[in-house]
Formats: sequence, structure tokens, C-alpha cells
Amino acid sequence: MSLDPATVRRIARLARIRVTEEEVPRLQAELNGILGWIEQLNAVDVEGVAPLTGGAQMALKMREDAVTDGGIREAILANAPDRAGDYFAVPKVVE
Repeated sequence: MSLDPATVRRIARLARIRVTEEEVPRLQAELNGILGWIEQLNAVDVEGVAPLTGGAQMALKMREDAVTDGGIREAILANAPDRAGDYFAVPKVVE
């Protein structure tokens, strides 16, 4: 499918986008490129694939809910500009 300049102007008008005559060829090329990508989807074999309306139909994989300290305390505190033992040290902001 290829769009002509009149169709590009009509799409711009429907989208309420102001397009000058100098911009029409560029937009025509971009829109034709997008439509080319969409046409490639027709080559995908979807035989036997059930339609999916969203991710809600899939069961989510769950991990064990275990409390840990992360095990990377030193790596995290290495980024601190100042530290007091195992904690970030910050200036006092409330008197």
C-alpha cells in the first residue's frame, strides 16, 4: 500500500496537524515506511495460534516471597559519598 500526497494531507487534517507543502513528501515517505512494516506482518504464520486480547489470560510466574538483605551491602555503600558504619551518612536537615 502506498499513500499519495492528497491522502497524507487528509490524514494530517484529520489528526489536526498543520503540514506545509514542503513537509508532505517527507511525511509520505515516513508513512509509507510504517505501512510497509505493517504489511510484513501478513507474512507471519499464525495458523493454530489462539487470539489473545491481553496478558490477563496468562498465569503469572510467582517467586517465593522471602525477606533478605540482598547480600550486596558493600556494593551499595561503595556509592555513598559518606557512610557511618553500615549506613549512609547525610547532613542534618532539621534543627
